[in-house]
Amino acid sequence: MKLIVTETYEAMSRAAYGVIGSLVSKKKDAVLGLATGSTPLGLYRLMAEDRTVSYRDVKTVNLDEYAGLSAAHSQSYAYFMRENLFRYLDILPQNTHIPNGVAPDPAEECARYDGLLDRLPRDLQLLGIGSNGHIAFNEPGTPFDARTHIVTLAESTVRDNSRLFDRIEDVPKQAFTMGLADIVRAKTVVLLANGRNKAEAVRRLIEEDADPALPASALKQHEDLYVILDREAASLLHETA
Repeated sequence: MKLIVTETYEAMSRAAYGVIGSLVSKKKDAVLGLATGSTPLGLYRLMAEDRTVSYRDVKTVNLDEYAGLSAAHSQSYAYFMRENLFRYLDILPQNTHIPNGVAPDPAEECARYDGLLDRLPRDLQLLGIGSNGHIAFNEPGTPFDARTHIVTLAESTVRDNSRLFDRIEDVPKQAFTMGLADIVRAKTVVLLANGRNKAEAVRRLIEEDADPALPASALKQHEDLYVILDREAASLLHETA
């Protein structure tokens, strides 16, 4: 594990871009696993602003999508990715992959996404972490060998995500998510965390043993894991780099 503690959110984002930008500069056809939410927005701005890096041959695979929201819905993750990243890059739309939140057969959609992940081994997987330790939408108790599945979101996750909706009642209660087994298959994993509300989950990830009660702890044995934090997210660690 490479633990990097930065002073600010902006510095955290720059450190993450140092990893991703270097990868894409060296490997033009890299496969990137991408995440949504507020945590990667600074990183995505840096990706959009750096015109020296081309994403023409890059492929992306997103972690998750709300069940019941179409790609056109303004709160869908497909919409989020278009508005916050893809429209600024030269990436080809057909090379961007996100679960279909309105698939008529959820089990079939999960199997389709598993097949996609098998065909597109990721060079890098970007992650955030929830206040309860979830990664993607893998809630506490998710088996480490889980693949793509539909999950009923924990109350804390719904509460955390409600800031992006007009009312907490509007937050979908289920989502399609990449499973932990596939997340850890990426060659490199970059986990970002900022803010005091993530500090306890970060402390447990760094200092406690792997336990399905903390889904992020599935990453502990990964051979190329970056954990990049701002000072607040690192505030409960007993030792910091």
